[in-house]
Amino acid sequence: MSEPEPARGPAPPDYRRACFLTSAAKLHQCPADEGWEVAFAGRSNAGKSSAINSLTGNKKLAKTSRTPGRTQLINFFELSDSQRLVDLPGYGFAKVPLAVKREWTKTLEHYLQRRESLRGLVLLMDIRHPMQEFDTQMLDWSLAAGMPVHILLTKADKLKRGAAGNTLLAVRRELEPYAEMASVQLFSALKHEGHAELKAVLDAWLTDTSVYEEDDPGPL
Repeated sequence: MSEPEPARGPAPPDYRRACFLTSAAKLHQCPADEGWEVAFAGRSNAGKSSAINSLTGNKKLAKTSRTPGRTQLINFFELSDSQRLVDLPGYGFAKVPLAVKREWTKTLEHYLQRRESLRGLVLLMDIRHPMQEFDTQMLDWSLAAGMPVHILLTKADKLKRGAAGNTLLAVRRELEPYAEMASVQLFSALKHEGHAELKAVLDAWLTDTSVYEEDDPGPL
């Protein structure tokens, strides 16, 4: 008798059916910690909301602002009954008191390391300024929690093809020690480029329950 196949998640979602679910100012206000969700994080000027809107084909889904860092809520978007995209507040707020920055730093760290339904992190960086201090901090938090990270080098249209390719290769070299947990690609919300590669990563995270069911490496 053949062994049963391992449990799998739901079917890949239709990202164009994404709709706003709720916002949370504190972790206890988040939806029930069940199902599958993928979070998008990045500096306030990395184009995070624009990337989400481009992916979903809805330019009004994730609110964009001319004042980076204005939105300091965790925003949840429903893809299905058990699948969600999460828009985390932009970090490195330009005009926010230090005490607020510290509180949000703590909230983001706790969310990344304790949220059971979180399957992966999409980390957005402006291709002209990749791997800044806050970016590497987010990367370190995620990898310490054993969570995969996919980096989007946004605004790729701002550079010529050769320069963009060189930046991509440079970031890949920095990620070599974490090759099994971290990946990177070019992305342009303006040109709607990079969707196929991003969707392939999201589909894997949002449909495969084995992401965290492999051999437990134990405490880090």
